[in-house]
Amino acid sequence: MARERKFSNEELYQTTKQLLLQYGYEGYTITLLANQLDVSRAAIYKYYDNKEELLSEYMVYEFESFLSKLEKISEEKTFSDQFNALFAFIFNDMSLYQLREMGMQIPTVNKTIAKNKQKLSEIHKILYTSLEEFIQLGKQEKVIREDIPSNIVLGLIFQTVNIPNTEGMPHQLWVEKIKEVVCHGLFAI
Repeated sequence: MARERKFSNEELYQTTKQLLLQYGYEGYTITLLANQLDVSRAAIYKYYDNKEELLSEYMVYEFESFLSKLEKISEEKTFSDQFNALFAFIFNDMSLYQLREMGMQIPTVNKTIAKNKQKLSEIHKILYTSLEEFIQLGKQEKVIREDIPSNIVLGLIFQTVNIPNTEGMPHQLWVEKIKEVVCHGLFAI
């Protein structure tokens, strides 16, 4: 019998990301993953009971990585520096938002998935707290109006990634224009 090829978590997660972005949640299968990794399906099922379990674990990995990178933004001294770093960060890899939508489709079919969904919920709370501190810094520095609720500011910033670039602007210019609207508004007064 042939010896089974080994694969790392990093390789597994990178391939999972690629396949999810290419085929979507419904099109993603353990067979596709096994073929890409050049392993048997049994090699994957040795670690995961089903696709949902693997994907829920992958989502935890992806969002822990996101949170870790996001926390580095708070090392910037001023709100302006943090804002610029945040904008660069959220527009650097826009696939995360597609993956988040797919992650919401994962049904809770066993305790492992329930546990992973709980971890994701905790990550979102940490993320929100971290971003709340970011907004408070902006209000303390009198850069953000104090009468605007933090959740509106955060929602506005994070929903900008969903604005389609229908004119085909170069990515960096498109990001700068969005940032300009967020910072200075729409009106020419």
